[in-house]
Amino acid sequence: MASTMLLTTGRSTTRRTKPMRKRAGSAALTFITWVLTVGMFFPIAWMVFTAFKTEKAAATNPPTFITQLTLENFEAVFDRGFLVYLTNSFTASVVSTLIVMVLAIPAAYGLSVRPLIRSTDALFFFISTKFMPLAAIVIPIYLLLQNMGLLDNISALSILYVGMNLPLAIWMMRSFLSEVPGEIIEAAQVDGASFWTELVRIVMPIVAPGMAAAALICFIFAWNEYFLANLLTSTVARTTPPFLGSFVSGRGQFLAVLSAAATLAVLPVVIAGWIAQKRLVRGLAMGAIK
Repeated sequence: MASTMLLTTGRSTTRRTKPMRKRAGSAALTFITWVLTVGMFFPIAWMVFTAFKTEKAAATNPPTFITQLTLENFEAVFDRGFLVYLTNSFTASVVSTLIVMVLAIPAAYGLSVRPLIRSTDALFFFISTKFMPLAAIVIPIYLLLQNMGLLDNISALSILYVGMNLPLAIWMMRSFLSEVPGEIIEAAQVDGASFWTELVRIVMPIVAPGMAAAALICFIFAWNEYFLANLLTSTVARTTPPFLGSFVSGRGQFLAVLSAAATLAVLPVVIAGWIAQKRLVRGLAMGAIK
């Protein structure tokens, strides 16, 4: 009898211990997640906070947390023509993203829903264009644009961004389109739908979240691109990333003004991500199923 009671007590203790261990593990995971989140967000928060400091307060070491706040840095940024650079970045990013999506969706459709002969070779060709670093091809690109009179031209920069982002968009859209049920497409074909009707009216609404995810990633890559924008533009087509680099010069580092310019530069991307967040999360989840 005593042994039976001890055995029953041991089992009940084990049952209580398991939920406690589970709760402790969940609490520890939550704590670690919050630590990582705060650690990743802190540099951005510090940049925004520095944008409202004076240059003297921003350069103090150790840094000051309680200081006078000012809007002079933002005024200085716009006085240096920031709106022109912002417009160039927006134009190049939006135009290149639209062209990429117009080209990537039919190409991905042909590689997934209606597979072409040797489609694997075509996919490898697309991704192989990303193997070579930009530094290895920038001189031929520079000479070509120079001979064509397209240096410091926002249209030429947009076309280069199309070539930079198109392989990535094709791979992403192929992953999304591969998840479209074949029965829906077959039903549309039986009803006599043409290729473009099938693509535009049947398939694209299904993969709209994936399209939003691919478009947003291409937009971010074009918006943040520095190397080509710095080497192939000077004044007329200069974009935001090279403009931000101009705040670090031989005269020193203007941290407060740079932080103000960087804060304004990330706002369009943050706003675009916030608007498309629901479709973005769903679209990235679509691409992760297979």
